[in-house]
Amino acid sequence: MNHYHIANSVFSNTSILSYPTNIITFIAALMHSPFKTIGLIGKPNHPKAAATLERLHTFLSALGFSVIVEKRTGGQLSDVPKNNKVDLVTLGEQADLAIVVGGDGNMLGAARVLARFDVAVIGVNRGNLGFLTDLNPEGFEGSLEQVLSGEYLEEQRFLLEVEVYRHNELKSANSAVNEAVLHADKVAHMIEFEAFINNDFVFSQRSDGIIVSTPTGSTAYSLSGGGPILTPELNAISLVPMFPHTLSSRPLVVDADNEVRLKLSLENTDSLQVSCDSHVVLAVLPGDEVVIKKADKKLRLIHPKNYSYYNVLRTKLNWGSRLY
Repeated sequence: MNHYHIANSVFSNTSILSYPTNIITFIAALMHSPFKTIGLIGKPNHPKAAATLERLHTFLSALGFSVIVEKRTGGQLSDVPKNNKVDLVTLGEQADLAIVVGGDGNMLGAARVLARFDVAVIGVNRGNLGFLTDLNPEGFEGSLEQVLSGEYLEEQRFLLEVEVYRHNELKSANSAVNEAVLHADKVAHMIEFEAFINNDFVFSQRSDGIIVSTPTGSTAYSLSGGGPILTPELNAISLVPMFPHTLSSRPLVVDADNEVRLKLSLENTDSLQVSCDSHVVLAVLPGDEVVIKKADKKLRLIHPKNYSYYNVLRTKLNWGSRLY
């Protein structure tokens, strides 16, 4: 039974006048919900996340939504039919809304895949900071009901496409929601490289590496490295040097439609890497070129109506509250 049948049953079997106005309004809104199939993605081997997933599954099923579960997550839920446990790609193809339970790391991993599909994504915070996960696990129902009835804010967050070339041949590629980081595989080890923007030479550098960040990632590793905070609506990326061997090096913010190219010096002797969101690692050799540009696909990030980016910054970064 879906939520259309539930709503029709309520209205046909019981007098509408016997229900509170807010319940009538909510049921009517569900009948026109933009979401029909909802996918659940969780944090494996995390008891608290599993408890939240159970609660979400029960809540959504009771409202009559079709619920599918990412199969690694599904192992934590006892009452999910086998046919409703799917891989992440299939979930992206079938779901209208994906709910990610966990921290920002879980959201990033899911987002790199889900951005390929026209699926809305919202997060329930079971991590630490939770810049990307809005819903409170202790009381998500009210906010989620509003989202399900069509009352929400939507953002389009762009990703980075990262490619490694060797002798002009593409060797590996991946995407990043937060940042792409060029670094050595040893801690505190300097590397040499040149940076170009749209084939225009910008600088050469000896440093521990460089962070190329999206606005989404500007409150993550880039912020720890001294980079600027970029508000989500900006079409911009930041280049943040990591411990450069000069006092004049500073973060650089450029238009996101530019192409960034990092050319590795042949003088580098150690193994190098490009990390995408600290999850995916691409191997890089001396002489290779790393091309970083805005990806074609974007992430549809959903927020409750009362969401404020600046409130998130104040809360997560412990900024001062209003004086008057």
